[in-house]
Amino acid sequence: MPVSACSGPARPFIHWWNTRGEWVEAPNVRRGGNSGVQLLRGETGSLLYVKRQTGHVHRSLRHPFGRPTVLREAEALRALATLEVPVPTLTYCGARNQDGQWQAILVTEALEGYINLDAWYRQPHDPATRAAMLRELARTLARMHRGHWQHGCLYPKHIFVRSTENSAAVDVALLDLEKARRRLLPRLASRHDLAQLDRHRSPMPDADWRDLLGHYQRAMASRSPP
Repeated sequence: MPVSACSGPARPFIHWWNTRGEWVEAPNVRRGGNSGVQLLRGETGSLLYVKRQTGHVHRSLRHPFGRPTVLREAEALRALATLEVPVPTLTYCGARNQDGQWQAILVTEALEGYINLDAWYRQPHDPATRAAMLRELARTLARMHRGHWQHGCLYPKHIFVRSTENSAAVDVALLDLEKARRRLLPRLASRHDLAQLDRHRSPMPDADWRDLLGHYQRAMASRSPP
């Protein structure tokens, strides 16, 4: 029997489970099961990512026997959207226990026009655009952490950036939130995510990292929303 984590009209679980598209992340064995991602085009022409999992669960005090990770990711997507943290739009999420094994689906809209931070740094950008990106990334992370949410897997490949040559505006979005969770104190979320990003920020120069931390500290200390 499907267990839906999304409200509103949606196609049934079996429709999404039977869809087929191009594999952009081939199924790999993790967390005692397998997980992969397919890309397909929706009926309106939009690009959709379908995360398909079998037996892929996380365990906690609340769910000692395991719970599909996509249900946790869907909760994080909805929570961060409420905090005005840009994340992929959630189209559908559901899971069912089939003969004692969980099957789960997460469908999100593609972040069209965005590239990940690694790829963004491989392109040339003028100082103003780079400064705008660092400010927006700092505000995005501060908004998440002030809302008591920890990303849990904050690598450059999970930070997506959109900028154009004709505009100083830069957009930043976060994705791959299956390890995201609420923390009792914002500083706990902050400490974990920033330490993780620091360890994996190979494309980001030291000067940019210092600027990012400065913008972030100001955003965290501000009494107004970041």
